Amino acid sequence: MAEADYSERERKDDIKVLHEMGYAQELARSMGRFENFAISFSIICIMSGGINSLGQATSGAGGAAIGIGWPVGCLISMIFALGLAQISSAYPTAGGLYHWGSILGNRFTGWLSAWFNLLGLVTVLGAINVGTFYFALGAFPQLGLQDELTHRVLFVAVISGGMALINCFGIRLTAKLTDLSGYLIFFTAALMTVICLASAESYEVSRLWTFSNFPGTPGASAVWPNAGSPRMAFVLGLLLPVYTITGYDASAHTSEETMKAAHSVPRGMVSSVGWSALFGWIMLCSFVLMIPHEATVPDPADATRTVVVPGMQAAAMQGWNVFFWAMDAQVNPVVKNILYALVLVSQLLCGLATVTSTSRMIFAFARDKGLPASGFLAAVNPRYRTPVGAILVGSILQVLFVWFTSAITIAGTPAYSIVVSCTVIFLFLSFTLPILLGLFAYGGPKWPHMGPWSMGRAAYSLVAVLSLPCMALIIYAGIQPPNDWALSITAGFLVLTAIVWLVFENRRFKGPPIGEEIKRRQKEIAAAEAAVGQKS
Repeated sequence: MAEADYSERERKDDIKVLHEMGYAQELARSMGRFENFAISFSIICIMSGGINSLGQATSGAGGAAIGIGWPVGCLISMIFALGLAQISSAYPTAGGLYHWGSILGNRFTGWLSAWFNLLGLVTVLGAINVGTFYFALGAFPQLGLQDELTHRVLFVAVISGGMALINCFGIRLTAKLTDLSGYLIFFTAALMTVICLASAESYEVSRLWTFSNFPGTPGASAVWPNAGSPRMAFVLGLLLPVYTITGYDASAHTSEETMKAAHSVPRGMVSSVGWSALFGWIMLCSFVLMIPHEATVPDPADATRTVVVPGMQAAAMQGWNVFFWAMDAQVNPVVKNILYALVLVSQLLCGLATVTSTSRMIFAFARDKGLPASGFLAAVNPRYRTPVGAILVGSILQVLFVWFTSAITIAGTPAYSIVVSCTVIFLFLSFTLPILLGLFAYGGPKWPHMGPWSMGRAAYSLVAVLSLPCMALIIYAGIQPPNDWALSITAGFLVLTAIVWLVFENRRFKGPPIGEEIKRRQKEIAAAEAAVGQKS
């Protein structure tokens, strides 16, 4: 959508919706429908999670974890995306999860949604950038990177600084780069599909529905240490698509920068999940077909010998290194390096988009005094119309997260891995809470009618009900070994948040403006818009 297609009436309608929620149009509203889609599509980035976490599937149920498990996991993500999309059409605002939790529930549910979402965003940003580090480490040994704390933290700090700087210079520049990212992901996924199919020895299509049970076996135990049933192996493999297909809430976080937000935001959410699911499935299925029919690997019983094993078993034995192992074995080195370069750029742009999403959540929560130093975090640069303080703090926090959790272990497992499992759970809890609140609020004064993008009451109710077992499945899979400490940490955090709310925040935090407070804010809104040059 070009600005020429954005009428004056539509512009005023967008601002009116924002004013009715008690907020000023401080951020620059210049993103069209594709830009809104592209920022979520870039954060989902099948070139990041789909590759860096591939071992969760191949060391789990094997080929069926991709052929069958990927669509099932993507369906779970689509359920959450549909629920959030429906609410976003009625309440298109930055920091959407926080506002929806407040509007459809109360101050506490809004505050809780905000903290769940904020913790999830900051740590997911760290996970994306750490994944980029390990991809660069495996793809380009000539860079001289080593798998040690100093290299990891410095790498993450340098790329995060660049991402933050770009974000500070305005949403137009960021949107152009995420637009590029969208096209690049489509192109790279198609290219990888062609390369994998061209490099395959044969097409053993039956792999895609053949269930294996690799957890606890040699090599695969680096990913999933405990042996279990084939059903459990399949459940564990669902974490690959569920962890990859997330970040679509970015469309909501950039609502105040999106033209015709009530229409564009929900479409951006749903379409980003749909296209990621389709292209990711085709790409990863082609990767499974490329794995050699059989391979020579070290004998688990005698390291001085080698044995020949079936290809999928050999893939499982590679653990987290399965992608590089298969590419090294099957793909021409020149072609492989070109593909690696495209993937690396896609992953960097994924991090860039995640900085945008994280900063808008911080900005939205801070303008309602939900965070320490809220005045600094909610301030908008009048020239570039970006929340510079929120961008910088979000970027710094994720670097500190990477440094701290990489330096310690819990029961022999890196704290980083356990905390990421916890915060992905927090992220999906921040999705589930407003969706369930909407189930009971719709039709009443809190949510009198659907927005212009509507799936209907019956469909929304079904989505809301299904979100509960989906959330339970994510929690169950996310706390399995080696991340079994995630359950205790999650429970401890819930207890801590309850204490903080009851002792401190219940008396201090007022939540989003409502009723008479919105009317009293009109002069402040006008002054804030004048300060950034926003015309009424």
